[in-house]
Amino acid sequence: MKKIGLLVLLMVLTLLGAEVDWSSSYEQGLAKAKKANKPLLVLITSEQCNWCRKLESTTLRDEKIAGRINNKFEAVNVTKDKSIYPKELVAKMVPMSYFVDPKTGKHFFSFPGYWNVEDYDSVLDDAEQKYKK
Repeated sequence: MKKIGLLVLLMVLTLLGAEVDWSSSYEQGLAKAKKANKPLLVLITSEQCNWCRKLESTTLRDEKIAGRINNKFEAVNVTKDKSIYPKELVAKMVPMSYFVDPKTGKHFFSFPGYWNVEDYDSVLDDAEQKYKK
């Protein structure tokens, strides 16, 4: 009986997907990034954006992507025109992803739009390489 319960629990957890460990604010994310010496991923979204919801519910819930973000970056999801974040992180379109150097507070890489898992993984490669330079 315990084995069936464990199997059901594992199935439910799999269906829920993985989660990115989002900081609650830009300031908190930057502080965590400085402490961990990791770049900060700033995802800018808006409340009415269907592509934002798709990115959040598919790509960012993928186990590989969420795990990679949690291991290699600190992350914060901010809402355009509502959240407090640096004005130089301009989001003419959403979703917009910025990568910020924790030492300088300046962004070093960005990309707009929705990306599927394979493409987002490739973009994370690019961000990691640019950060190492």
